[in-house]
Parts: sequence; structure tokens; C-alpha cells
Amino acid sequence: MIRVILADDQNIVRNGIRNLLEKDGRFEVIGEASSADELFEILNKGFVPEIVLADMVLPGMTGLPLAEKISADNHTTKIVLLTIVENDERLIQAFRSGAMGYLLKSVSADELIFALSYIHHQNKRYISACLAPRLLDLVSNLPRYGHDGHDGPDGHDGVVFTKREYEVLQLIAEGHTNQQIADKLFTSRRTVEGHRQALMNKAGVSNSAALIRYAFRYKMIG
Repeated sequence: MIRVILADDQNIVRNGIRNLLEKDGRFEVIGEASSADELFEILNKGFVPEIVLADMVLPGMTGLPLAEKISADNHTTKIVLLTIVENDERLIQAFRSGAMGYLLKSVSADELIFALSYIHHQNKRYISACLAPRLLDLVSNLPRYGHDGHDGPDGHDGVVFTKREYEVLQLIAEGHTNQQIADKLFTSRRTVEGHRQALMNKAGVSNSAALIRYAFRYKMIG
């Protein structure tokens, strides 16, 4: 079980996330806080979660210093921030502060589950997939890396994606959620999660935005 503490000043938000995580069966919510003080009170009682899922704007302390303090005090706990702000600079600041995840509050239920599981098991950073298209627009104006004559449509260093992985990759690039991809490909959400993780592992990247950037760089998507 992945132990989680929820920190958000809105009860309805915490209740919704708690129900979602507990229904999935892989998570245990071991505490809830409506402010930074309540969160640290829980942590000081000896509760050690794998993940703290916190609102970026939490009463008493905003997400950036919160992530920095938790990272400094407890190196085993991963901080995932929820925000309504689509800001590239804020995203960079969040990861510099020690956050492992940066998710928009508009994130779908299946992507939230995937993100928390991915961060816990892979120990890698994750950002909302809906941020990926905008980041793709940014990198599209950057110079491409040079090729040595051996790189082809399958990426680099012999990386090869299966036909189904290519299909999933294209749908990810279009901004679809895991459930939407599953519906389009007539398969299960868990299967799509597996393909997404396999794609990231093969590409050697830690989130969907980096995966799309990788695919764009090596002309795997248009």
C-alpha cells in the first residue's frame, strides 16, 4: 500500500481524492490536513507517508516552501503539488524546491492514480499530461539535436517501440488521458498505463512532456 497524506483547505477536495485513492485499492490515506500547521502536526506525530499530496496554495505556507521543508526534514516522503496555475516558471520552481509531482487540479482521476503510482514506484518526477502539448510547442522552436546517421524513426540507441506503443504515443501527444486512450483502443486503463510507462522507460524520460519532446526530437510524431 502507498501511504498518502492529503493537504488541502477544502474538505470536498480531500474527500473526493480520498474516495478515489481508497477505491483504487493501492493507496491508504493515513492523514488529512487543511493547513500547513495541521500537516506538520501530523508529520511530527511520527506518521511517515510515501506521498504528501498538497495544494499549491495551502494556508500557513505555500507549496514551494512546503515542498522544500518536507524534502529537508523527511527524505523518504515525496511531495506532489496540486495547482490551478499553468505557469512554466512555477513548475521549474516546484521541482527545484523538491517536489516530485506537479499536477493541475483539472487532472483526470486515472491520471492522478497513474502519476502517484509512477512517482512512488519509479522515483521519478511527473507533470500533468495536459501541460505536454504546450511544452511541445515550446521545444518545437528549438534547434534539433544532430544525428549521427544511425538514428531513425524508432528513436536512438536502438530504441524500438511496438505498433501499439506508437498508437498510445500519438494519443498521448494529442493530450488524451489514459481512460480516453483505453476507450479509443478498446483496451483497459491499466493496459494503457503499462504502455505509457514502457514508453517512458524505453525513452529514458520521467514524464509525459519529456516523452513527447523525445518523440518530436526523433521525428516519431509530426
